[in-house]
Amino acid sequence: MRVQRNYNQPFFSNRRRGSNVRVILLLGAMIGGLLLLVVSQFNQLQSMALDQIGLAPTTTPFASDLATRALQAFTEGDLDTAIVLFEQALEQQPENVNYLYEYGNILIEADRDDEAVAIGDFAIQVEPNDPRGYALKARALMWTQQQDAITAAIQGIEVDPNFGMLYAAQGVAYTVLLRLDEGVRNAERAAQLEPMNPLVQRALYTPYLYVGRYQDAINALNTAISLQPNLAAPMFELAFIYSLPQVGEPELAIAIYNTILVMEPENAKANLRLCETYARVDDADFRVAQPYCDRALEIDPDYGSAYRETGRMQYARRNYEGAIDSFEECRDLGADDIECWYLAGLSHYWLDECDDAWEILLESQELAVAQQQPQQITDTIEDGLFFITENCVGYTDQTRPTVPPPTPLPPTPIGGGFG
Repeated sequence: MRVQRNYNQPFFSNRRRGSNVRVILLLGAMIGGLLLLVVSQFNQLQSMALDQIGLAPTTTPFASDLATRALQAFTEGDLDTAIVLFEQALEQQPENVNYLYEYGNILIEADRDDEAVAIGDFAIQVEPNDPRGYALKARALMWTQQQDAITAAIQGIEVDPNFGMLYAAQGVAYTVLLRLDEGVRNAERAAQLEPMNPLVQRALYTPYLYVGRYQDAINALNTAISLQPNLAAPMFELAFIYSLPQVGEPELAIAIYNTILVMEPENAKANLRLCETYARVDDADFRVAQPYCDRALEIDPDYGSAYRETGRMQYARRNYEGAIDSFEECRDLGADDIECWYLAGLSHYWLDECDDAWEILLESQELAVAQQQPQQITDTIEDGLFFITENCVGYTDQTRPTVPPPTPLPPTPIGGGFG
């Protein structure tokens, strides 16, 4: 059989060639689309692949999630974690006044008041019609720059006359300025507006303390502690009241400090307060007190106030050489505890080191005036200078400088600062 061929037709038919071209073009389009998909979704596909083998990177949380976790950490008493999480939230939303306000208040709890002032100023700049920036600034300044704190609070009240923390900060500021009636009035106004705000309750205790309403101060702090049971600061404040001679319940103060140590075993301040409390009760036993000061210094070797209390106990035991060394450490570390000056000066006097005694006592006299120390301390410094002029060679005719009498203040905490 012979195959008949039509030489008018090409060897490959037009129909078959067209189909192949379309297939090739379709495959090319599919491959190109796949490549485009891979390129455009590379990061997502890479994360999926890494996730399958357990190596996927951690997804960045939303700012709201970070802020929620920060507040939870703060509720649990973990200030450091709360600060870090709020900083991460603010990296995403730097002008969120909700976050700025909470972050600033936690900075104050961590004794970072200067940073909190800056946060308050920024919050005011971001939203001048929000009272929280003014309240934050006023609270950060109320212990150190009372007039500025009052000014900030008044500006905030013009924005919102019902925001309790503005009155609370004013209450503390007026109290420190010894305008006690205004201090009590503003603090009580804050408590009327926000009775369940722990910061308001803690501010309320301050004017009550200054006017001698100790039970009212205790009640305010107990309310604050019930609202923030894992926060050490109001516990320190409550323990301080119990340790006052006017209240006379040091055993309750000791119990509170031990509770803080259960919560925070590495709390140097709680150890120092135990050292101070045991050392200053009527039947003080320095052998019981000293290990707590030693422990405070193990936790924080740069804790100047722990050297102050160690030196004070050494001075009481007439170990003047040891006291001088401890007080020198205290001063070198930047502590401003007045004992590190005037007791050091007296220690030098008892060792007949009159030049050092005279110099340090003069320094302590200036510091006592600047700190508005009570009359008892300024009198002790004056006595030391007098002893030198009476008993040291070369100082008989030395004129003792006179200083204005200090403004009488209510009792202040051991080592300065409530709590």
